[in-house]
Amino acid sequence: MKKAMKNLGLLLSAIVLLNVSCRQEESEFIEAPQEETLKANSAVASLLSRTASKDGSDDNIIDNASCLSIQLPVTVIANGIEIVVDSEDDFDIIEEIFDALEDDEDVLEILFPITIILSNFDEITINNLTELESYVAACPGENEYDDDIECADIKYPVTASVFNAQNEIIDTVTISDDETLFAFLEELDETDVVNINFPITVVLFDGTEVAASNLDDLEDILENAEDICDEDDDNDYNDDDCDNCTTEQLSQVLTGCSDWTVDKLERNDQNLEDQYIGYLFNFLNDGTLSATEGANVFSGTWSASGTANSISVQIDIPDLGDFNAVWNLHEIQTGGETDVDLRVGDDRLRFESSCSTGGGDGSTGSTLGAILIDGSWIVSSYVSDGIDETTSFSGYDFNFQAGGSVEASNGSTVTGNWSFLESSNKLILNFGTDITLEELNDDWDVVSVTDTQVNLTSVSGGDGSTDTLILTKQ
Repeated sequence: MKKAMKNLGLLLSAIVLLNVSCRQEESEFIEAPQEETLKANSAVASLLSRTASKDGSDDNIIDNASCLSIQLPVTVIANGIEIVVDSEDDFDIIEEIFDALEDDEDVLEILFPITIILSNFDEITINNLTELESYVAACPGENEYDDDIECADIKYPVTASVFNAQNEIIDTVTISDDETLFAFLEELDETDVVNINFPITVVLFDGTEVAASNLDDLEDILENAEDICDEDDDNDYNDDDCDNCTTEQLSQVLTGCSDWTVDKLERNDQNLEDQYIGYLFNFLNDGTLSATEGANVFSGTWSASGTANSISVQIDIPDLGDFNAVWNLHEIQTGGETDVDLRVGDDRLRFESSCSTGGGDGSTGSTLGAILIDGSWIVSSYVSDGIDETTSFSGYDFNFQAGGSVEASNGSTVTGNWSFLESSNKLILNFGTDITLEELNDDWDVVSVTDTQVNLTSVSGGDGSTDTLILTKQ
């Protein structure tokens, strides 16, 4: 009996030793490599969270706040024109309306309720302007420091294994976007250990991709990316109008059009454009230019260098010192006319040409502008919410001007403004508060264009009904 008990004891001891051995082998097998171990509240975890947080600066033209964004779609009224903002492309429509006239007061009204999204992706319903302003006031001011890292993005998907303090796998996750990564990092417990599967690719602001092979690499990349670009955390919607500009495009526009005039010249807070009425400027491919006023000819040079919003344009006309500076290319506009807008500090110089195709690509935008300013137009059809209201515009003649104004006459004249947004193929009309003509205030989708007819549609932001407007040349 004692021998049997002794054998049983040896067997139990062997089983215990076997279990301990297997447990040790299992722990060693799943232990996370230390260089790939991400812990809660570590420096690299903080950098990842800041990179994944929601950036709210894209829609500052609406909410004037970089720490929150408005969930789309949202309906706004910009200078009297109702717009349904379905995507970020529609921000350009608001800007186009604001830019239509320089000396007016730009007013934007938001139709509530709306939903805002905070930097941590929380969604909050806002019922009125007072509620919105309380959240906006809590945001950092324009270009003040904020936590988010906007100059770098993580390229998804990213996979990770989560371990507990005993080196046991408790979860394996695939992270597909910023919101998921942010939530994942927020929910990490201090005792949790995360094994990131490398390499991870980081996409920098200029599209450059950088590969991180471990957490040290990733930390260095994100730290270095904190301040390498303009995060655009301001409310100046005009400061990025040349994101896609090139020196080649500028040269093609300036040399492809002739007889440029001075539409705007402001130096040292003095408006000087009236001094240069009648001056015609011509730019040549060899870097020379001439300014002609009657029998007087002034010779000079021009050059351009840089990319996007950092293109410098140097103008040197020895006998016309008001134009001489190294200007920054602010914007190139094509349509019914072509504008080249240059700025340096508070000084401004804008050249204008009636040429509608110089440097262009034969697009609908240039064609539409050239057609509209060539002759007088009438409303041959206007249907609103299924009701034919064409007769409301009987007797009106519409004359579109290259400068962006439009005159509607039926014995008396009402002056409005028009512009064409080429990126979204929209014709914007605004006749202010005139009782009859304000019906036409809208951002119209251009359906078709011929030399004698322009067909337009607009979807109402209320019930989704479609309005149609047909302009016919007389």
